[in-house]
Amino acid sequence: MYLHLGQDVIVHTDSVLGVYDMDTATWSKHTRAFMSALEKTGHVVPLFEDLPRSGILCEEGGVSVLYLSQLSTATLLRRSGQTLPEQQAI
Repeated sequence: MYLHLGQDVIVHTDSVLGVYDMDTATWSKHTRAFMSALEKTGHVVPLFEDLPRSGILCEEGGVSVLYLSQLSTATLLRRSGQTLPEQQAI
């Protein structure tokens, strides 16, 4: 299955390692350091000009790539067809 991240960028869902809310993900100094390292190596792909709402970490060809999207994590979750554990039927 594929996931549309915005701006005509589509990734295979098997390559997605995590989807992060950028409002809360950047609180941790470890997360900021990781994102900074990805940016220094050119592995951050901004999909628009404004502040990002979400970060999608993917592994493509053995390399980690962070896509910054204007879409919310909830929208990406809906597009993926996945559900959160607490939303699944019992």
